[in-house]
Amino acid sequence: MTKFIRRLQKIGSSILVSLPKEWVEAHKLDKSMEIELETNENTISITANKTERPSKEVVISYPLPENENIVADITGAYLLGYDIIRIKGKSIIPVEDREKIRNSMRRLVGMEIVEEDSSNINVQFLLDATTLSPEKILKRISSIALGMFNDVLVALTSDDRSNLQTMSNRDDEVDRQYFLLVRLIRSTMIDNRLASAFRLENIDVLDYRIAANVLETASDTIVEIANSVLNTTLTRSDLKKIYDITKDIEAIHKKSIDAFIAQDRHLAIEAIAGYRKFQKKISDIRSSIEQKNQLQIDFLDLIYMFERVSRSWADIADLVKPVYY
Repeated sequence: MTKFIRRLQKIGSSILVSLPKEWVEAHKLDKSMEIELETNENTISITANKTERPSKEVVISYPLPENENIVADITGAYLLGYDIIRIKGKSIIPVEDREKIRNSMRRLVGMEIVEEDSSNINVQFLLDATTLSPEKILKRISSIALGMFNDVLVALTSDDRSNLQTMSNRDDEVDRQYFLLVRLIRSTMIDNRLASAFRLENIDVLDYRIAANVLETASDTIVEIANSVLNTTLTRSDLKKIYDITKDIEAIHKKSIDAFIAQDRHLAIEAIAGYRKFQKKISDIRSSIEQKNQLQIDFLDLIYMFERVSRSWADIADLVKPVYY
């Protein structure tokens, strides 16, 4: 980024400022052409024109260097905001790696194979970023995670735990939406037009990235809980106790997400208070077990996994800006 100092000039009733010659020439601007101005409280940004942003392309040469991974390379390029990824082979790309590439497309929302021959594969991001919304994607992640959590609660008091077997697939969908949000956030940070369309400041963009990461981590923990419940040796009575202890932390999730989206500090404080109440409940349970000299490792392990989930959700409430009077 280059900074320029310009002196304001007054002509008639208008205040004018000249644009740097180098910047004007670099963007091929001329008399009568339009530019786009965006004002914030203390800043003003200038976009050269409103033409569509050129597609970003990257070429991945095949075969890859030792220790490189074709799926990781494609995912990395996707997260960096590349619209077109060209895999160019010096020889025929083996069927095994073609399948890896094809399977990786299922994890990346909007990415499709558009051209393919024996030694080349081109994939392209086919969604218009301006039609997406960080808020809607975050809500989608939140909805999936909360559905997973509720199904785990149901399984604690039910003999039918078949719904827990779908948790990994649902967590994969959380990952897909998370990757899409990361891509969108990175693109927003380098494209002022996207930031303007979403009405987000840089700090807001960063907070969306953090919130999405926290939700993704919580979803991973819910999968751990589901696997533990599927394979548990705890009695029905113990599982019912865990249900009674953990059933109320769903409210922490709902209040945290609603507070973050609306930037409602009072609701965020309620979510944090709910988390502290749950922590106190866990502390009392541990003290009771210790006093009775009972060894209930499996019981406590499951409780602490629920605590990790609730802590993640409370962390989202911490992102809500304080109220200043």
